[in-house]
Amino acid sequence: MSHAEPRLARGVRQVGVLDIAGGGQVVVDGDHVFIGHMKPPFGTTIVDVTDRSRPKIAAEIRLDSDASHTHKVRVTGDLMITNVEQNDRHAKRRAKSLPKAEAALATELGRPPSAAELASRIGAEVSDLPRLRQMANEAYGEGGFRVWDIADRSRPRLLTHHRTGGVGVHRFDVDARHAYISTEMDGYVGNILVVYDLADPSRPEEVSRWWMPGQHVAGGERPDWPGVRHRLHHAMRCGDELWASVWHAGIRVIDASDLTKLRTVGSYDYHPAIPEPTHTVMPFETPIGGRRIAAAIDEEHDHLHGRLHGFLWLFDVTDRSNLKPLSIFNLSESDSPFSRAPGRFGAHQFHERLDTTLIYAAWFSGGLRIVDARDPELPEEVGFFIPEPLGGEPSPQSNDVAVGDDGLIYLLDRNRGLHILEFDRA
Repeated sequence: MSHAEPRLARGVRQVGVLDIAGGGQVVVDGDHVFIGHMKPPFGTTIVDVTDRSRPKIAAEIRLDSDASHTHKVRVTGDLMITNVEQNDRHAKRRAKSLPKAEAALATELGRPPSAAELASRIGAEVSDLPRLRQMANEAYGEGGFRVWDIADRSRPRLLTHHRTGGVGVHRFDVDARHAYISTEMDGYVGNILVVYDLADPSRPEEVSRWWMPGQHVAGGERPDWPGVRHRLHHAMRCGDELWASVWHAGIRVIDASDLTKLRTVGSYDYHPAIPEPTHTVMPFETPIGGRRIAAAIDEEHDHLHGRLHGFLWLFDVTDRSNLKPLSIFNLSESDSPFSRAPGRFGAHQFHERLDTTLIYAAWFSGGLRIVDARDPELPEEVGFFIPEPLGGEPSPQSNDVAVGDDGLIYLLDRNRGLHILEFDRA
């Protein structure tokens, strides 16, 4: 019996495509799209999409070294904010752990560990060790964020490079006045939330911090988790709340009615039973069926056979003190011809505006998935688009998605390419 290949699209057609270096975030603002790239020397690209079928580059910001990447970007009015984070930070964290791991193994074994034993302890390959030993002595002080004047979209002008700490800034949110930054800071374990006032965009001023108990080691706290497994991924401002995804610690809801006194008012953690970390969480803008509903999406990392792939959750959050999971939407490997090709398969990120019941989700080698939550207990896929990989890549790696005011969808690949798409539910 023969099995037909999975379809590559349903209800979605391609309007335009731009062959461009891969990115971590895409933002659309009117007739311009902003892309934060994964790897140096590519920093941030501004794309003119006045003609959606023929996108063209309006401006490029290149990085002058490979120490950092700037793979996240936000726009508010005529300001653009980009992150600055240590490039290849996961390998460099392993490098920093080498001396401690070597000493611990020597104590346990009663002899110096072999290269294979040491590599296994830190989750690396033996061939990585010489490079990691070199990295262990490299200092990094560039982490933070940059603020740009983009009144002229073709000529971004740097206003400031504000430094934070550690490996720097990951994903973040902004509004007309404030930036909600996820960053490492001296004295804390893993990323925390730091709120900045951008009234004078050339001089960001810290307003407040929020962290989970156990992160503030300089204040005498001690984490009860290994490494940085519990940390802020990012927090989304939704009215007087911040909805925080906190990696292997699940979800937190923060009362932000007074930005100087951030207060946790809700939480839910589905780990360790669910293996993948929480990437993004936020509520729909209007109730669904009389209830306040939120969506959460996990990020698939290194998949192990037999474990669940990353997926999408729906929660009843009517009572912030009692968040209740209602349902999940999961994708079968049979739904993408690239599911077992090199690269990730599983959930990653959705468009961070839930103004209808539709969720537009980037699903790595599963492409774009459009899920309707009008029945929060039975989410339904109503459309999808799996891009053909560009540039000889073995699989698409759909990493981020944004939807413009005109309803067009901008799907960014982690490795290469931006696809402009149109959804017709009919």
